[in-house]
Amino acid sequence: MKKHLLFLGAPGAGKGTQAELLCQTYSYLHLSTGELLRKEIEMDTILGRQIKDIIIRGELVSDELVLKIVRQNLDKDNKGWILDGYPRNLSQANSLNEVLNDINQPLEVVFYLDIPEEVLIKRLLLRGRKDDTEETIRTRVDIYKKTTEPLIQYFKDLSLLEYIDANRDLNTISCDIKQKMA
Repeated sequence: MKKHLLFLGAPGAGKGTQAELLCQTYSYLHLSTGELLRKEIEMDTILGRQIKDIIIRGELVSDELVLKIVRQNLDKDNKGWILDGYPRNLSQANSLNEVLNDINQPLEVVFYLDIPEEVLIKRLLLRGRKDDTEETIRTRVDIYKKTTEPLIQYFKDLSLLEYIDANRDLNTISCDIKQKMA
């Protein structure tokens, strides 16, 4: 059973939902970079204060800082983990692979949750968040395509990529993922 996993996919593809389901089944650690950053801020750590200052200035948290937080959380547990929302670009993927090799916890499988753009937009509009207008959703999807989609080929070249049709019901997707973990 593979235990070092990464979920890739556009915003709203179901990465977090599927990661949570697997974590409940296998007691894996779910590492969502957004959650990790918020946790650092809440705990008011030195790192958390740095992150808060960066966010208040409207800047993006640096790749180095995100990687540092991911690494310190990966080191805590080797029962298995799922990365969700990181890496977001090729530079982050290369840095992450170096870290994972250093700590002898290499990625074993990358699940790409593939979903048609129009289905994705409808799904995100239905979830009803205030900031989820069609325009903002399309902008986020465009950013995703430019920065994250190249990772699909990157992980395919490393023979780690598994395609998952995310335009199906929750349980069918979950069964497909579990089958490909074996």
